[in-house]
Amino acid sequence: MTDTPRRLSVRRRRLSEELRSLRLAAGMTLDDAAKATEWSVGKVSNIETGVRLRPSVVEVRALLDVYGLTDERRRESLFAITRQAGKKGWWTKYGDVFPDEFPVLESEATAISTYEPMIIPGLLQTPSYVELFTRSANLVRDPVDIQRVVDARRRRQEILTGPDRPNLWAVVDAGAIERLRATPEVCREQAGHLADMADDGNGVTVQVVPFSAGIHAGAKGSFVLMDFSAADPVVYLEMDQDGLFLEESDETTRYRNLFNHLVSRSLGVDESVAYLRETAKAA
Repeated sequence: MTDTPRRLSVRRRRLSEELRSLRLAAGMTLDDAAKATEWSVGKVSNIETGVRLRPSVVEVRALLDVYGLTDERRRESLFAITRQAGKKGWWTKYGDVFPDEFPVLESEATAISTYEPMIIPGLLQTPSYVELFTRSANLVRDPVDIQRVVDARRRRQEILTGPDRPNLWAVVDAGAIERLRATPEVCREQAGHLADMADDGNGVTVQVVPFSAGIHAGAKGSFVLMDFSAADPVVYLEMDQDGLFLEESDETTRYRNLFNHLVSRSLGVDESVAYLRETAKAA
């Protein structure tokens, strides 16, 4: 059984792309770069491709010198990326909660478009909903394990309040809302929270796909589309034990078109908020 390759953060991917671009612009092969730095070809390749996840500033400086980059502003920018790429994220403390590197990309996205047919999107879940879902859907009973999931979800949600918060657009099927009626207290809190988040003008949009939309293309399952300022978009499909990342342009375009289709089948933003408030009130 082989190990699953680790995902590169957006910063690390950008560093890899920049170093490869500079090498090619200098007209050098990997062998040329290895000879100039007196390193092995493997070391240069690993730094450039991201196999070596955390190269040092000293190593990156050596490569920039070899490639003839003298622009101080650009050099300092790459050094800053190197330092940031070497930092461990908060999610490394929750390896038992997150089965893959999804939080790495989510934390660096500038825009997140998500569709959920069955549950409330993670970034918008209340603590009581997280606890209920963890107990019911994941069959977790240990209070310590449940609290770790609640804590991890709360940390994820901090990206919505930070200075570099992404724009979040969540489309949720009405089925995910209606299921909450079986637990009135959770329903009031969760539906009200969704309405409040959509009403706050903080970059969050929530729309509900009504039952009247009938069978639609989103019935196949949930997905998250993430856009970045310094990298190509990525689609994430969550599985039971792991997730699938799609990065090819035709794949991300297909899911962007699917998301736009779901938006067109949804209630308008104001109608969605009204529906959520009515649901919370009636619970």
